[in-house]
Amino acid sequence: MNTLPRPTHKETLIWLGIYAVVLIWSAIAPKDRFTWFLEVAPALIGLVVLAITWKPFPLTRMTYWLILVHCIILMVGGHYTYAEVPLFDWIRDMVGGDRNNYDKLGHLAQGLIPAVIARELLIRLQVINGRIWTKFFAVCFVLAFSAFYELVEWWVAVASGEDATAFLGTQGYIWDTQSDMFLALIGGIIAVTLLAPWQDRQLAEFIPGEAG
Repeated sequence: MNTLPRPTHKETLIWLGIYAVVLIWSAIAPKDRFTWFLEVAPALIGLVVLAITWKPFPLTRMTYWLILVHCIILMVGGHYTYAEVPLFDWIRDMVGGDRNNYDKLGHLAQGLIPAVIARELLIRLQVINGRIWTKFFAVCFVLAFSAFYELVEWWVAVASGEDATAFLGTQGYIWDTQSDMFLALIGGIIAVTLLAPWQDRQLAEFIPGEAG
């Protein structure tokens, strides 16, 4: 039986170390504690899921490292709030923009990383046959996920009122929801096109000939 080329023990320790350091930094005096919890919660849930699936269904190295990148994006956004990340304030001022666009980076990642995960699961579990259909359903998944996340933001805003303003991060942009989902779409397309060859090479080590 083939065994998945999961990260080595050293890589796993490095992964966990980076995750822990960024999480601790993020939790120290965040801009708004409630917003921090809302933004970081997916990263905490993700860690639990990865821990549970580590032995029975480990993922490829690429997928694990991209998940870490997404977690870091969430933790940075949680610490400062998405509308006030200093680096993106500087970019805004440099280009003469009128909003901090760190949240758009987050939504791009919200499309790219889940698409990589979805594509790996579709291929390994043999849910769909065919390269084109696998890519299509991976992109459909991230669009559905992005739309669901927008619904979650709405529900949180209704439940908590003004406390959710920083979590929503619209910054007065009336097309914020639509642009968020569009960027998730772009991220998904990047995942199933530009990142697919890299992912296929790792998947081929696990199930030769099964890459989509």
